[in-house]
Parts: sequence; C-alpha cells; structure tokens
Amino acid sequence: MRALVKEQAGPGLALVEVPDPVPGPNDVLVRVLRTGICGTDLHIQAWDDWAARTVTAPLVVGHEFVGEVAAVGSAVGVDGGGPAVGDLVGGEGHIVCGTCRNCMAGRRHLCDRSKGIGVHRDGAFAEYLVLPASNVWVHRITGLDLDVAAIFDPFGNAVHTALKFPVLGEDVLVAGAGPIGLMAAAVVAHAGARNVVVTDVSPQRLDLARKVGATLAVDVRTTSLADVQRTIGLKEGFDVGLEMSGQPAALQDMIANMVAGGRIAMLGLPAAPFAVDFGRVVTRMITLQGIYGREMFETWYEMTVLLERGLDISPVITDRFSAADFERAFDTARGGGSGKVILDWTRL
Repeated sequence: MRALVKEQAGPGLALVEVPDPVPGPNDVLVRVLRTGICGTDLHIQAWDDWAARTVTAPLVVGHEFVGEVAAVGSAVGVDGGGPAVGDLVGGEGHIVCGTCRNCMAGRRHLCDRSKGIGVHRDGAFAEYLVLPASNVWVHRITGLDLDVAAIFDPFGNAVHTALKFPVLGEDVLVAGAGPIGLMAAAVVAHAGARNVVVTDVSPQRLDLARKVGATLAVDVRTTSLADVQRTIGLKEGFDVGLEMSGQPAALQDMIANMVAGGRIAMLGLPAAPFAVDFGRVVTRMITLQGIYGREMFETWYEMTVLLERGLDISPVITDRFSAADFERAFDTARGGGSGKVILDWTRL
C-alpha cells in the first residue's frame, strides 16, 4: 500500500510503498478514505525538538481519519458486538494500557501509558490502517459528510474542552482561532452561551470564527479584552475561558479578565514553561483545568449528538487535497490562515 512515512530522523515526509498491515485477532483493518492534518503531523514533518524526542523512524504518520472496515480479527465480534466489515468508522487515537489504576477504573483518557497512532505506532496517513477493535468508533449518522467524519479526533478535543464547565447562559472567552478553537466556539454557541468571544491574530481565522457563531472575533493586537468587555456589557469578567492557543500572553490576559470564581479549560500546549499570576488565581478563586484528548468514549457520544442536533462544523474545513498532493496540503496547514486541511486517500 502507499503511505506517508517519516523514513528517517530529520525534516520531511515521503509517500512510499510499504507492506500492507495485518490485523491481529482483536484488531480491525480499515480502508482509509479521508484524513485530517493535525499540528502534531506538522511537528513530525518539521522534525522539531518534540518530534526528535518522541518519534522513532520509520513511521507511518497521521491519526485523524475516517474509513471503511475492510476486515476484522478472528476474536472481534464474537460476543455479537463490535465493528463489522463495511462499517464507516473513525478511531480513538490513544491506545491505552488497560491495566493501570485509571484504565481499570474506566478513566482511560487518563492512562499515563497510552500510545498514539501516527506517533508511537503506524498511523492513518495510508491506504490501510490497523487498530484495536476497542479503539474503533462506528459512525451511525445517516449521510455524515466524510470530511467532517475525518476530523472527529480534533472535534473531540474541542468538545471535551468546551463542555468541561457548564456554558449555558455564560460569557465565554476562546483564546486561539485554530481549527480546534473554532470548533470549541461553535460548540459553546450551540450549547447556549450568552456571549462567545474568540481572539486571534489571523484575519482569516477570525473570519471563520464569525462563521461558526462567535459573538465577537477580536484581533488582540488592536483591541484589548477590557474594551471587549465594555462592548458586550460585561461588568465583572468572563465566566468561562477556553485557552486553545498555547500562548503565554493569551492565558495571562484571560486570567486577568475572568470573573471571580471563573473557570478556565486549557487545551493549548505551550512550547516552554512560562509565568502565571497565581496570586490572582488564588484571590479570585479561578479554576485552571488541563485538557488532553477526549474522554473514551463519552466525548464521541457527545460529538454524535451535537451533529445530530444540528451543529455544523463544516465551515472549519477550508482546504481539500488528494493524498498525492500532501506537500501542498502541509504547506497550507502550516500557513496559519487555514482551518482544517483534508487529504483524500481515494485520490492517489
């Protein structure tokens, strides 16, 4: 099969022929239809410090996908459940150990030993993918757009972050209008937030924020959050913050503009440690909650219900390429002005 591979340590990826993966007894073989490019994939392509520490080449990269079940292992479905040949599926990209305290308690998203597809084991940027049946999600939504189905992984990050705290009737600040920040803004608007303010420095992404339901999309280079509060009539600050950018200044500014007792969910991953005004966090009784990945599989149920109840995240998808045109697709994703970028693996 053809796959997008990190062949050796160093920058770059190559579309090459590799052996077809073979499913074990508890595995599922998926024919990949669409994939989404993630920031993680950009790190691996560039071979930055994180990638050099984390990834062992050669490796098939990628973890956002939708596909069709091509085969199942001999032990899959013996109890009458599980994915079947022909099912349209996505997959949870974190493969957990199953034996640690959190796994045994059903808190699999907190497994410290989880391994990522496309990071620690061969991933989804290929014509075929093998993953454990326990990680497969069968899509049951009639007529689900394949491009939307391909981004359930980052959509899950957005939903997990956006719904960590109640948002009905609340004033919500979203820092960072990257694809996940945009989806989070769409979720909280759909879930009944009173005001949804999205901040960024990219005019293109701020335009996308308006399309997904932001009350205000703010360029923080020219407008302060204090000015924003006056514009929308806030007297005490934002109730809920979603930090999606990983930028120190964004979190610092967010903390300074929260109501007493405000709650902040943090998904953005900083490149390096930075200072936080914990005096204000303590005296204003602000909650800081780190978010990583999705809750398995509660978030997947929530994503499905949101789409069934009319949430539209399709404006977040801005660019589509054949998998053969991956270099241009990666350049577009790295440019900073796009939303989600999709690779079509049926066009090679």
